[in-house]
Amino acid sequence: MAKLTTTQIKTELASTAKWKKKGNAIQRVFKFEDFAGAMKFVNAVARAAEKADHHPDIDIRWNKVTMTLSTHSAGGLTQQDFNMAHKIDQLA
Repeated sequence: MAKLTTTQIKTELASTAKWKKKGNAIQRVFKFEDFAGAMKFVNAVARAAEKADHHPDIDIRWNKVTMTLSTHSAGGLTQQDFNMAHKIDQLA
């Protein structure tokens, strides 16, 4: 999958407003009531990521989950990252 251009990334970020560009990746922090809620979300994301064959980097801090997406094989952001961001948003 080809890397997106700067213009394409800006367009995609407009439709994923809670995600922020961080270097060659996009990132979003999700907050839940407790650890159990955070883990339920992470497990749902894991199932979706396996199905899509596109896996986010996940950092879990009690009730906060940070998701980071980048297509490492392409060396930056691709459409696959934004597609996965939309799927993750639907699970939150």
